[in-house]
Amino acid sequence: MAYRILVINPGSTTTKVAVYSGSEPEFIETIHHDPAQLSTFSDILEQREFRKRTIVDLLHSKGLSISGFHVVVSRGGLCKPIPSGVYEVNQQMIEDLRTSVLGKHASSLGGIIAHELASEAGVRALIVDPVVVDEMEPLARYSGWSLIPRKSIFHALNQKAAARTIAARFGVRYEELNMIVVHLGGGISVGVHRRGRVVDVNNGMEEGPFAPERAGSLPIGDLIRICFSGKYTREQMLKVMSGQGGLVSYLGTNDGREVERRIETGDTRAAEVYEAMAYQVAKEIGAGATVLAGDVDAIVLTGGLARSRRFVASVKSRVRFIAPVFVVPGDLEMETLAKSALQALTGEVEIRTYAPVGDWHHYQGFC
Repeated sequence: MAYRILVINPGSTTTKVAVYSGSEPEFIETIHHDPAQLSTFSDILEQREFRKRTIVDLLHSKGLSISGFHVVVSRGGLCKPIPSGVYEVNQQMIEDLRTSVLGKHASSLGGIIAHELASEAGVRALIVDPVVVDEMEPLARYSGWSLIPRKSIFHALNQKAAARTIAARFGVRYEELNMIVVHLGGGISVGVHRRGRVVDVNNGMEEGPFAPERAGSLPIGDLIRICFSGKYTREQMLKVMSGQGGLVSYLGTNDGREVERRIETGDTRAAEVYEAMAYQVAKEIGAGATVLAGDVDAIVLTGGLARSRRFVASVKSRVRFIAPVFVVPGDLEMETLAKSALQALTGEVEIRTYAPVGDWHHYQGFC
């Protein structure tokens, strides 16, 4: 029996949609949303009905009805921290996403919309490896101030998928290797994968290397002084950290391709900023190697920026002494979501129940 799988993946200005028949894609498309239209919504979660309608309209344009699917699977959002795995969307998860327990992000629309579409079809809604996957070891949680433990918020879905891809090339299971995996997108996260668990990772929203849209780690004293200067509101500062930092702050664009076009025309400022971003990524990889005491089987670069030969070469030149560097360009999110849903339907992997326990309250208020 070929299971029909609907895959959705909301991003900041796009919604990716795919239909799989078993393991084979029937189509994968990206719906681009006009930023001006999105700006008419005061809140990301208010986009729910609009985004849902674009998905349904796309299916109808393909002659498909929601009733023809066996499962709906989505990228996971900012629910409470949970271990890696496949989870059924339940009422507790819906409530946590709707009340933005860990902040607001477009990915949080995924579980909500998937649940609504699945309810109409009379099937289950699933999420896989949400951005709040938390497998960090105790030592990694120390920040230097007892009121602010470090948090695990990163590109878990794509990092895990890229890691498994490279493990397959080695001919072994993901759980048998030590790897440092770097997601290079609008945000950048560098995860230390020890035998199948991400034991340390920078919070991709507010730590680590600066990224196309994010400021990364900043000198804390200067940051405090700016915050209390009276020149910026709280909301403005949060936007600087995630959305107006990084390449946007230095060069006015979040598009690596545009930066490379400027470099090719002789823009030395663009070249230096781009090199600085690669420098910071390499430095974070080096720090991750110390977590593994140098026992690193592979370094994996993935995400959109991994398509850039210039950027990859710059990072490689600084870290190849640590371990072999592998590149998995772009992201594997849609394929991984579909594969995970199929494995769940066939009983190859467990469908977990979302029921967070333990201390997660330190995540609140800082996202």
